[in-house]
Amino acid sequence: MHLRFSFIFLVITCLSINGFSQNYMTKTGFIGFYSKTSLEDVNAENNQVYAVLDPASHHLAFAVLMKGFIFTKELMQEHFNENYVESDKFPKATFSGTCSGDMDLSKDGTYQVVIKGDLTLHGVTKPVETTAQLEVKKGRIQGNSAFKLKPEDFNIGIPSIVREKIASEISVKVKVELTRSN
Repeated sequence: MHLRFSFIFLVITCLSINGFSQNYMTKTGFIGFYSKTSLEDVNAENNQVYAVLDPASHHLAFAVLMKGFIFTKELMQEHFNENYVESDKFPKATFSGTCSGDMDLSKDGTYQVVIKGDLTLHGVTKPVETTAQLEVKKGRIQGNSAFKLKPEDFNIGIPSIVREKIASEISVKVKVELTRSN
């Protein structure tokens, strides 16, 4: 519990220092990742994703605790945290970037945007670029995106004994519903 409170405090403090005001945010965003091979399916989902969007600058930030991912098989979850992402050593993943495109976040509508920024996972920071859909409706912003990542790009080693059971590219889905913070 103490780690979770410290993490929330750190995220809010960091985002405040960056000059965020009248932001849209959530503490219950969703990130899921999926690997499908002929030998095994791996599914993990996390509904405790912190996200903040500054509508003035279009700056976007995400933070997620790695131990918050829930797997369909308990043993997969244990191996993920202990052997692959080493959650005790690298407890969170973060993203900081911008969204761009033809959008007016002060008006209801659906906007196709490009998300660019830096993803830090397993102690490695890499640039990421993907598309997303933002739907503004009644003062809320719903965001959806999907993209692929390669574990080796983030120095996540997959032992040869299970290499055939994990896809070379992992599909990632992100869904958030952001509300105005005061």
